[in-house]
Amino acid sequence: MQLPAGPAALAAPLLALPLAFGVSAVTSLDRPPAPALALLLLLLGLASLLILTGSIGLVQDPLFCVFVLFSAVSLVDLLIALEEDGIISGIAELYVREGDPHLRTAHGLLTCYWDGAVHGGLGLAMAGAAGRRKSCRGLGLFWLGSLLMSAVVFLLGSLIGKYSPELSPSFLFNLPYLLLLAWTGPRLFQQPRALPSLSPEQIAEEQRKPLYRRPQDLLLILILILTAAFTFFRGMVVLDCPADSCFDYTYLREPYLRDPVGYPKVQMLIYLFYLLPFLLLAAYGLARPGCSWLPDWSLLVAGGVAQAQFAHLGSSLHPRTPFPYRTPEEALGTFLLSNALYALGPQLLALRCLRSPAFFLRPSAAAKKHH
Repeated sequence: MQLPAGPAALAAPLLALPLAFGVSAVTSLDRPPAPALALLLLLLGLASLLILTGSIGLVQDPLFCVFVLFSAVSLVDLLIALEEDGIISGIAELYVREGDPHLRTAHGLLTCYWDGAVHGGLGLAMAGAAGRRKSCRGLGLFWLGSLLMSAVVFLLGSLIGKYSPELSPSFLFNLPYLLLLAWTGPRLFQQPRALPSLSPEQIAEEQRKPLYRRPQDLLLILILILTAAFTFFRGMVVLDCPADSCFDYTYLREPYLRDPVGYPKVQMLIYLFYLLPFLLLAAYGLARPGCSWLPDWSLLVAGGVAQAQFAHLGSSLHPRTPFPYRTPEEALGTFLLSNALYALGPQLLALRCLRSPAFFLRPSAAAKKHH
């Protein structure tokens, strides 16, 4: 009997629970190859489940396999976070005791929670869509941006932060993880894009509207420019700008930027060198019609900023962060408001592109659709 694509996608990641139990039991034997055994058990379990449920035909779509695998890994991360916080016990003991030291930091815990809840849920939804041969381009790009941001900040922060001397050989397992993401990204971009049901004349009319007749776009451009200014300012802060305003902000508003774990500094530098140019280009794309690249990249950036702000904001307040680096009580309101608004800008941009994609179509694409 063959399970439908949705249940088959849901069943596979549930192997993470017995996998975590099994690997934790193996550690009691005091033998070193537990991470390699965990990976072997996961692959064998996934293959067995697909065969037993008669869903092996779904493997014809490689993206289905990728989404199922990442969903299983996400559930393991959620178990790790729950074990670290003392909510469960004895399930992910291996990872807590022998895993990467970043798992004991506030950033690591918040990243695991996001991975288990958001990446896991998106992965299951996309696996179900891929199993039914449906496009998951929109969800996939948001998921990809979030995963890439999480992985890059973790890798670079771990290499330059105070825990770099404690990195174990298991750190190298992140290399195939990144390679798999690099393989998945182009295939998500290659999936067909949904085009609006409008004639070329209607699209041309939409694109002829001047900016003053589009107040929502005008407001969004202002939000993006303010977000870019805040991005530049915080980049200068982590680069040790000697200005009094940077010094005061570091010690009075957001001392987490000084935390030697390395993750907040890497996060702000990624914002400075990658997010800042995108925000300025996005403002240009809202002012000038026909920027067909903006809808896809807005989803990618929205996912990355959502994950980054969740981890950054939560880590600034989490008890695992040493007290001198936590947000002061008197600055809590402005800190929460500024960081929430910072995360909101890219989400509003992605929503704008999804709701009215006609403005971003090239004239040639509109004519091709009409024919």
